[in-house]
Amino acid sequence: MGRVAVIGYAATPVGRLQPRTGDAGSLEHEVLADVVLRAVEMAQVDKSDIGGLSFAQPRPYTQQKYFGTFMASYLQLPCDGFVAEVLGNGMTGGLAFEHAADNIRSGRAKVALALGVNYETAISSGEHMMSSMRAVGDVDFQAPFGITPIAWYAMDMMRYMHEFGATREDVATVAVKNRHHASLNPLAQYRKPITLDEVMAQPTIVYPLGLYEVPPRSDGAVCLVLADEDVARASGRPYVVVRGTGFHHEGAHQITATPNDMIALNAAQKAGGQAFAEAGLKPSDLDFAEPYAPCTIVEVLVSEALGIVPRGAGAKFAAEGRTSLGGDIPISTSGGLTSRGHPAYVTPLYNLLEAVEQLMHQAGDRQVQDASVGLATAELGNYNAALVHILERVS
Repeated sequence: MGRVAVIGYAATPVGRLQPRTGDAGSLEHEVLADVVLRAVEMAQVDKSDIGGLSFAQPRPYTQQKYFGTFMASYLQLPCDGFVAEVLGNGMTGGLAFEHAADNIRSGRAKVALALGVNYETAISSGEHMMSSMRAVGDVDFQAPFGITPIAWYAMDMMRYMHEFGATREDVATVAVKNRHHASLNPLAQYRKPITLDEVMAQPTIVYPLGLYEVPPRSDGAVCLVLADEDVARASGRPYVVVRGTGFHHEGAHQITATPNDMIALNAAQKAGGQAFAEAGLKPSDLDFAEPYAPCTIVEVLVSEALGIVPRGAGAKFAAEGRTSLGGDIPISTSGGLTSRGHPAYVTPLYNLLEAVEQLMHQAGDRQVQDASVGLATAELGNYNAALVHILERVS
């Protein structure tokens, strides 16, 4: 099978896009259609070349149902390969990307779009949280007690601080770093720089995580144009290839009853190992990493699980500036989920877009110098499953 390339991309700035009841505003399909047109224009492919559409399934709050087939109609885009919506909690956008890539590898399409839109900001916090609690664990056992997604990350952080002697301040520097990165990213939801004192002064969401250490609710729309490498090579322009992919599901639903090392992120270790083995690379070969990390502590844990930083040193590396732009290994150059924003079902596509933009040397003031190899991840929830992509620039 030939390699899969990314040859075009576009996205909306992350933020509040969903119109509230009675307000004028753009509908989901209008926003996504504009993004598709810009991505395809960048890719310089003809509409007739597109053989497949892999959609991140929209949130249940989306007005239009059968969204994928509706969008194919709205774009007037017949496809011989596939039109599909995929769903996998926080991994949804990553699975859409992998679905498109697999269909290119299999020969069903030469060019395909991985795309999606996430609208959720006009929905009440209560309704959104009730839905989130039902996703976290067993609806008969865990959901009635009100455990939220942030609660498991808070438990992870408590364990990490106990295990390795890290302080709240050490972990909180991740939020400061990522806000600095976001200040350089025109797609980021929050771009005003913050200080460590400001992070520490915020209201507690679930102890020990405060407001700036958890993700906001966000809307967004994004499209990546994938192609067989022959198509990318024929363009005569630089492009990005998928060099390695890894996936592992623990067989546990986010909170497992089986005793394990809760902060080792076993799924990320295994998926990362697969991706590095397929790529023939080591973590030290990376120029940057763009992990799916809803909270500050998750960035610390996943960077350790992938071998990007030593076990127990992730918070220390952040505090020392070693994971900042200009440091040893820049992490979350987009601003990460806490500052770039977290339109959950398409967040992995935003992560992949950041990786591609860095590798295309189009990241502006946040550009990692001479970036040639990068990594992006996605998770299902508390990294009970992980999807890892290693991407490489081809000039």
